[in-house]
Amino acid sequence: QVQLVESGGGSAQAGDSLRLSCAASGRTSGNYVMGWFRQTPGQEREFVAAINWSGGSIYYENYADSVKGRFTISTSNVKNTLVLQMNSLEPEDTAVYYCAASRGAGRKILSSDYDYWGQGTQVTVSS
Repeated sequence: QVQLVESGGGSAQAGDSLRLSCAASGRTSGNYVMGWFRQTPGQEREFVAAINWSGGSIYYENYADSVKGRFTISTSNVKNTLVLQMNSLEPEDTAVYYCAASRGAGRKILSSDYDYWGQGTQVTVSS
């Protein structure tokens, strides 16, 4: 089992930046795809970004077109922590953001590809 806990959400103005973190614990050794999704009321979870993570090294990352050039997914110096740096925020970025993990590797952009989920953190961007 893998446990994921997000933090760092909140309110921002359009053009501001926010940084989300996801602390992973439990059986975290091996190859994983770590991803961020977001969801607004009445909508399905939407892929934001993901990395392939093995032994602490990132060897593949991909982004949704809507966030390319504005969001960056990475790991922090804190062990087993995933980060989503969100710059140039737009009101359309308002959502609950979820951290997710999937065993294995590959280009995984569907929520059904992921095995473990955090509880979510709210991001609200006002114009």
